[in-house]
Amino acid sequence: MSVLETSKLLDEELYSRQLCVLDLPAMQRIQRAKVLLSGLQGLGAEVAKNLVLMGVGSLTLHDPHPTCWSDLAAQFFLSEKDLERSRAEASQEPVAKLNGAVQVCVHTGDITEELLLDFQVVVLTASKLEEQLKVGALCHKLGICFLVADSRGLVGQLFSDFGEDFTVQDPMEADPLTAAIQHISQGSPGILTLRKEADAHYFRDGDLVTFSGIEGMVELNGCDPRPIHVQEDGTLEIGNTAIFSRYLRGGAVTEVKKSEIVSHKPLDVALLQPRVVAQNPQEAYRARCLHQAFRALHQFQHLNGRLPRPWDPDDAEMVVGLARSLEPLKGTEGGPLEELLDEALVQRVALSSAGGLSPMAAMLGAVAAQEVLKAISRKFMPLDQWLYFDALDCLPEDGKLLPTPEDCAPRCCRYDGQIAVFGAGFQEMLGQQHYLVVGAGAIGCELLKGFALVGLGAGASGGVTVADMDHIERSNLSRQFLFRTQDVGRPKAEVAAEATHRLNADLQVTPFTYPLDPTTEHIYGDNFFSRVDGVAAALDSFQARHYVAARCTHYLKPLLEAGTQGTSGHAFVFMPHVTEAYRAPASGLASEDATYPVCTLRHFPSTVEHTLQWARDEFEGLFCLSAEIINRHRQELTSLAETDGPQELTLLEEVLGVLRERPQTWQDCVVWALGHWQRRFHYGIMQLLSCFPHDKVLEDGTLFWSGPKQCPEPLEFDASQDTHLLYVLAAANLYAQMHGLPGSWDQTALRELLKLLPLPVPQPLAPSFPNDLDLAGASAEFGPERLKKLHQVLEVWSGSPPLKPLKFEKSKRIVGQIIPAIATTTAAVAGLVGLELYKVVGGPRPLSAFRHNYLHLAENRFNRWVPCAPAIQKLHHLTWTWTCWNRLKVPAGQPEKTLELLLAHLHEQFGLRVKMLLHGKALLYSARWPPKKQAQHLALRVTELVQQVTGQMPKPGQQVLVLELSCEGEEDDTTFPPLHYELCDKTAALSPGSTEPCIPSPQ
Repeated sequence: MSVLETSKLLDEELYSRQLCVLDLPAMQRIQRAKVLLSGLQGLGAEVAKNLVLMGVGSLTLHDPHPTCWSDLAAQFFLSEKDLERSRAEASQEPVAKLNGAVQVCVHTGDITEELLLDFQVVVLTASKLEEQLKVGALCHKLGICFLVADSRGLVGQLFSDFGEDFTVQDPMEADPLTAAIQHISQGSPGILTLRKEADAHYFRDGDLVTFSGIEGMVELNGCDPRPIHVQEDGTLEIGNTAIFSRYLRGGAVTEVKKSEIVSHKPLDVALLQPRVVAQNPQEAYRARCLHQAFRALHQFQHLNGRLPRPWDPDDAEMVVGLARSLEPLKGTEGGPLEELLDEALVQRVALSSAGGLSPMAAMLGAVAAQEVLKAISRKFMPLDQWLYFDALDCLPEDGKLLPTPEDCAPRCCRYDGQIAVFGAGFQEMLGQQHYLVVGAGAIGCELLKGFALVGLGAGASGGVTVADMDHIERSNLSRQFLFRTQDVGRPKAEVAAEATHRLNADLQVTPFTYPLDPTTEHIYGDNFFSRVDGVAAALDSFQARHYVAARCTHYLKPLLEAGTQGTSGHAFVFMPHVTEAYRAPASGLASEDATYPVCTLRHFPSTVEHTLQWARDEFEGLFCLSAEIINRHRQELTSLAETDGPQELTLLEEVLGVLRERPQTWQDCVVWALGHWQRRFHYGIMQLLSCFPHDKVLEDGTLFWSGPKQCPEPLEFDASQDTHLLYVLAAANLYAQMHGLPGSWDQTALRELLKLLPLPVPQPLAPSFPNDLDLAGASAEFGPERLKKLHQVLEVWSGSPPLKPLKFEKSKRIVGQIIPAIATTTAAVAGLVGLELYKVVGGPRPLSAFRHNYLHLAENRFNRWVPCAPAIQKLHHLTWTWTCWNRLKVPAGQPEKTLELLLAHLHEQFGLRVKMLLHGKALLYSARWPPKKQAQHLALRVTELVQQVTGQMPKPGQQVLVLELSCEGEEDDTTFPPLHYELCDKTAALSPGSTEPCIPSPQ
């Protein structure tokens, strides 16, 4: 039971995404922690996987029970060769391989008080109530954080006891809120007005705040945290400011995070007086009914020595009777809760309780692992205290379609745990599916693991295709479950396919290393999608999601889509003709393409993002773009100097600034760096203020330097200030590296050298540069060292506009465009996708069966809701309606139709008078054209017309041309269904000249 006590340096590259969620102190506490995990069925395996991937110090596994067939439906560390072996011992080696820095042990004896003393957190899964009460009482007495997690079919529970006096040091995931100040009044209370662009609604009554960068009322700068009161107009009361100096300008108000105390009751008390996580009273009532159902299942198991048989009505009725006879639950005040038991709900739980499902294990195991991290790191609020999660909506709403006991009987196969819930017939349906997984990153790996466990595509005619163009990086290994150290550098799709096949040898996974985008429609075209039953998207950009969703809408394929950011995540389902189609949020698409005006970055930065983008542009311009241009276009640079375009001149200025005089020594590099510092932060600011003085007033009478524009002050170089010195140190070393000279990171020696150097004066640019410059490697990727140097370039901004200095971790995240990510959220959303997959595969389901899902593990928010139905559109003069899933189908015919015949067909068949017809962005026809041009286009066959206008012929195997219509009588918000001009003859059964309407009126 001994563990390594030596401190380990945190591998920042491996945990780069996780550090953005948890921060360095939390990660260091996690790295020192010792956790005991008892129970290694599917749920326990998920907890173990997540904890080891996230780098917990040591994990001790405990489960002496032998592996059985039903375990394999959710326990991915076990296989057929492990049958009859102890679950813990069989799981140890594959668990340990996930992360060599984590010590993974096995305990084979009983759980005793002496054993528990060695751990900070204890987790029980798939345990009996008697053991839960015994271990829970010991942990509560010893001050050990205690968790119970259990999953029965489509229902799960989680209980948390962190003691009666547990301090949460950092309750919220979000960074402290900072907002710019417009004005502060003198008085009691003082009233603070925020700038118009600030998000005042994020401040709450009672928040503690402090202040910085204020001119005039300087007494507030760096003051002790003050409570605020948010007024109806958005202004903030900040306490007495009557005796302070008059406010002049500027400054920021910043939220101060405060710790919170959590008090948990021991299990024996919480069992009868449960506090449940719920968003509303209806959820709370359902959770209490599920609580009673679990108590009744424990009692049934105690009386019978087994769980209820799958879909056995007699066993289920006995569970309902036991639940009915239980001691009533108590309310928060201690009195009995007078509410009726939902017996139908308890019966459904009992009927399906014998099974073990991979998606349920993934979801609950993720939440349980996150609670372990909360206990260790004291970061984020723990559950209070019971969480119940059910996905009984996966079962058919029609009772006649529910499985029978015979269909759910064990088959001695790896899917027995799943067959116990859905039946053998449903298992065969899963096996015949062919799915496309787009993205083999963290979520994609979890999806592939889940698909292997449920047997999706594992039948003779089924399969899974995974598409991803990226290669594995070391930072992927802390979240992307299918990859190992030896896989770094290999294509993600290929490694993921191999690893998934190892999880289930019956599943054939085909890897594609081409991106799924407009450039590869010859690969992912009509023939490809005709063999696909559905798509699961695990993508990290809104543009990519939007494109894949559009392909699914075009081919009428179900889309399962998931994404995460930090501890929040979502899982959505889009079913043709049932739900609305996917729509990327406009704000998301805009943010991915967002750029900042050059003048804002250079002269008027007001946010951290501005300074970071300025630093990145500075870095790229000085040390990357100039080198790349000269190395590639050495002979063309002279002609570049003759251009007058602003972009070319700006770049030329930077190039010549770098190359004006080639350095020969380290001192030359320091002189250049010091000169650049002077140019940026002294002379540049003086020149700006000569154009826009401090007191400049605009025509409307307002000060120019107001609002987001903060007036800068020219800096005087001072080598004793770290920000000044580190800027010169980083810039000089980069400049030396560009010219093949040795650098130096000796700060003391640099300070002495700078004392000897005069401050340079700006010089005019001279267009001369060497012919033998060696700048190999100057445009490397943004690695950790490069980001540190860039951060040093950035830090000097803290001395110019009054912007708060930024931690390196946050600047690295923004500059490197790193999305915060953690294994728990990834696993949770993949589990939620798996639950919706059951509904998609299970046959026609009404809208009410499907669920969109959102969770935020840091804030204990779990939301599920029915998606919206597709919007129905109609024109007043038409007799038919349509949604986004409908399309007009017209066969090309033999011989092929001319455009004139096609337009006549649309009028006769659908009552449409076409004003414009487009193929992509190419205009094929417009009713506003002159008659001669119209006649020329109308006389051509449609494919000839497309070729003439676009220069492209239909691709080999292409089955349809997609055309867009604009018609008479349409309104501004009308979107006509696309016209599918069928190139392949699929309409032989139709009479000559007819077409399939394909636009059913909704019933």
